[in-house]
Amino acid sequence: MAPNWTPQSWQDKPIRQVPTYPDQAALDAVLARVRTHPPLVFAGEARNLTAALGQVAEGKAFLLQGGDCAESFAEFHPDNIRDMFRVMLQMAVVLTFAAGVPVVKVGRIAGQFAKPRSDDNETINGVTLPSYRGDNINGSEFTAAARIPDPQRMLQATAQSAATLNLLRAFAQGGYADLHNVHRWMLGFISDSPAGEQYQGLAQRISETLEFMAACGITSESVPQLRGTDFYTSHEALLLAYEQAMTRVDSTSGDWYDTSAHMLWIGDRTRQLDGAHVEFMRGIKNPIGLKCGPSLGEDELLRLIATLNPQNIPGRLTLIARFGADKIAEKLPPLVRAVKREGAKVVWSSDPMHGNTIKLQSGYKTRPVDRILEEVRSFFSVHRAEGTHAGGVHFEMTGQDVTECLGGAQAIKELDLAERYQTACDPRLNASQALELAFLIAQGIRDERMKDAGLAASA
Repeated sequence: MAPNWTPQSWQDKPIRQVPTYPDQAALDAVLARVRTHPPLVFAGEARNLTAALGQVAEGKAFLLQGGDCAESFAEFHPDNIRDMFRVMLQMAVVLTFAAGVPVVKVGRIAGQFAKPRSDDNETINGVTLPSYRGDNINGSEFTAAARIPDPQRMLQATAQSAATLNLLRAFAQGGYADLHNVHRWMLGFISDSPAGEQYQGLAQRISETLEFMAACGITSESVPQLRGTDFYTSHEALLLAYEQAMTRVDSTSGDWYDTSAHMLWIGDRTRQLDGAHVEFMRGIKNPIGLKCGPSLGEDELLRLIATLNPQNIPGRLTLIARFGADKIAEKLPPLVRAVKREGAKVVWSSDPMHGNTIKLQSGYKTRPVDRILEEVRSFFSVHRAEGTHAGGVHFEMTGQDVTECLGGAQAIKELDLAERYQTACDPRLNASQALELAFLIAQGIRDERMKDAGLAASA
């Protein structure tokens, strides 16, 4: 166990981005109930994910992390879970074929409810109320009653997370994730996409590979790995009272694991070295992430790495870069060089969503797809220049046909946003936009592999 750490030691540290509950007794009663709930995930699963992310850190695998900005009670439906899972599988197949390495699939799901906010309050038409902080804290409706933090919401969030995980496990291991099914879905996407022709070449190569495998007797019936897949869950560890209540001792190792998710991360707003969130996360044994934004300096990052991963375990810590397309080329290289000099074994992942959010005069928050793609390209370019591994991507996306991000092959315009703008928080890529980005990232990976192979051949 981390020195001088307990599941409650965070309570002695300064804390940000947490709600103030009006009834402490009601909060304590709910947390007592949460402590009696079975774990949502198991320590062995979290250890498996750490090992898989260790392969990513060594350049032998690739991380695909994606899902909702913030899950909601209103949109909870098995079809929505299925559609998100389906898009993740399709993205993973494209990236697996391009990278030539396994893709570690981690969803922002089954617990991604709480959200940090820039301001504690929001004002509409002269009325000021507490900000919406996620369905496990308060309601999104702009009324005084809805915005009061209600601890009972944690119980509903836990029940929804358990049901979501149950369905995801069935999808992952029950035949739905069969590689041949996923490829058929992808071919359907290509035939319907306005930009389908540019993805046809890669899809054709995947088809030929599957046909060759079948001719060699490698089918879903003969190789169980083709029928199922590993799928992990993650969320931002923001509501620490809840996370503490879900933290348990693993009976086999004696280590503490937060059983609310396989992986948890610290947000860019809560990564203070002396803060409560860093204190809590340094003691749990789950693989953890750290959002790295434009205000993060080299020395601070190295101190955070030393605090969160003192044993330098590959796969323990993922650094999630979220700078914005206009800042990443300046801000990321010094951090990459510092981490490389230190010899820290981390996963570098690109979150091209949060740094590219804009607010239009119409009042809609959105994210232009071309800026999202530009940040991903810059992320790969920086790592190539520094001789380090661009280990993964982290998207906010949905399997639904929403109109929240501008651009893409569908050419969503500002006027289109109102058609299906459904997010309760930040804009998400829709299924088509997410798959388009997967194909474009895949092509970039393939180009890099071919260049590396050419350099090796000429050496």
